[in-house]
Amino acid sequence: MSSTLASRPPVVADEPAFADPPTLGRRSVFQSAAGGRSVRHALAVAGRASVAIVAFLALWEVAPRAGWVDPVFLPPFSTVARTFAELVADGTLVTHTTTSLARAGAGFAIALVIAVPLGLVIGSSSRVSSYLTPFFEIFRNTAALALLPVFILLLGIGETSKVAIVVYACFFPLLLSAILGVRTVDPLLVKSARSLGIGRVALFAKVVLPSAVPTVFTGIRMAATSSVLVLLAAEMVGAKAGLGYFITYTQFNFQIPEMYAGIVAIALVGLAVNAVLVSVERRLSRWRAA
Repeated sequence: MSSTLASRPPVVADEPAFADPPTLGRRSVFQSAAGGRSVRHALAVAGRASVAIVAFLALWEVAPRAGWVDPVFLPPFSTVARTFAELVADGTLVTHTTTSLARAGAGFAIALVIAVPLGLVIGSSSRVSSYLTPFFEIFRNTAALALLPVFILLLGIGETSKVAIVVYACFFPLLLSAILGVRTVDPLLVKSARSLGIGRVALFAKVVLPSAVPTVFTGIRMAATSSVLVLLAAEMVGAKAGLGYFITYTQFNFQIPEMYAGIVAIALVGLAVNAVLVSVERRLSRWRAA
């Protein structure tokens, strides 16, 4: 009997599977399911967002063909789209768009470099901010286009006046948004940082500036939109290139599909600029979602 027991293989008890609990085995399934839900959610959001646009384009296509509006003054969207593609292919629209973007970009960059640092400095002092903010509000509420004749009288009808009016249109939204961003930082964050012994410079760089980013970017997006709109109006006076000049030129020569193609180009430029700024803002404000 002892030989029988010795010949039997040893019984090994099952080892507890500490390294592989049931939830770990299903983690990949949960992650893939979450990824699928996020993709479906993104597609649903994109679908809802495009409904109004598709309906508008369909109405634009149908209205001239059904005789609801005169097709001479409002061509069907397909005609405008075909003209747009032809103008892009021959380089006409690309040339005018790049010219406008260069002017708007130069004015916007000058205003950004000056206004945002100045606004952050002014906003850091409540006394200075209380003195200067009402003065800046007067200029912000003075339409840049109302001052276009003044810029032309002082600087001429060349490139200088066009860039200068863009700088003016962008400067005060950027400045006041930077001041507001600093003034609206949560005081509890500032007190907590000071209680930890953080210095003045580090406090500004690590607490105040990140907290002011969303408000500052609101001003940046407003200024970017203003730069394009103001420049287009300025290009309609004394310019030889640019989208504003192109739209005015085609209107005077009764090239209606070309005129609408220029308007579509302006809309696409605005969407592209806004998308870039939103993407940058999300990257800089990623810490808020953490």
